[in-house]
This record gives sequence, C-alpha cells and structure tokens, in this order.
Amino acid sequence: MYFYTPAFDALNNFSAHHIEMWGRQFPTAEYAYQWRKYSKTKPDIAKKIFAAGSPEEAQKIAHAHKKFMPKDWHEKKVAVMEEILRAKCAEHETVRDALKRTGKRKIIENSPIDVFWGCGPAGDGRNMMGALWMKIRDTH
Repeated sequence: MYFYTPAFDALNNFSAHHIEMWGRQFPTAEYAYQWRKYSKTKPDIAKKIFAAGSPEEAQKIAHAHKKFMPKDWHEKKVAVMEEILRAKCAEHETVRDALKRTGKRKIIENSPIDVFWGCGPAGDGRNMMGALWMKIRDTH
C-alpha cells in the first residue's frame, strides 16, 4: 500500500497536520523533523527551518546546511521520526483513520529518490517510513 495517494495523504510528512512537541507547534511532521535535526547544535538554522514558508522550504533549508548536521544524527533519526509520527497519530483522528484503513497491508513510502525512508527508484529501498507506520499501526 503506497501512501503518496490522496486516500492516505495523512501519512505524508508534508500533510497539513500540526504537531505539538518540544514546547513548539509545528505545521507538519516535516517541519518538526528538520527542526529537531539542528535544534540542539545549531539553533540559528533551526530558527530558519521553523520560520520556513512551507515544508518543502523547511526541508530545503535543512539540506542546504548538511555540513552542520550533528555527527550522531544518523544514529538518532529513526527514533526521532518515530516520536514525531506517534505524536501526529495521537493528535489527529484523520491520521489514525488513514492508518487503520491500511489494514494489515505493507505500507510503502512511494519515494523514487529516497532509498532510506522510501522505496527508492528500483523499489528496493529500506522503506523506513513505511516500517515506522506499520510499527505504530501494530501497537496502536
């Protein structure tokens, strides 16, 4: 089950579902994820991400500053994303409903460019985003 379809758009990190965590309200999961990446080590970059005009812009700002990313980010990023997705699910009935509608099907982030979070161009990516949504679904 691919979640870049209208019926499952609520599972997308760019969907307009605000999230309250870390003492802030983020417009989307993408904002929260990119902000958290720099919040402790580069607050000036985190501030720019938080002020971005769209989740795409927040992502673009974060990617433009990759060289300042915390050295241990890759060890933490899956746990951070899970925390964000759990908050999103807890705060929004539409997200819980979308997750419930997946049934027991495999959830796949249909990203042709992301081989870590998505399925990648050949369909053999790690699909960590789908794995996290399935973990949340199975424990909810």
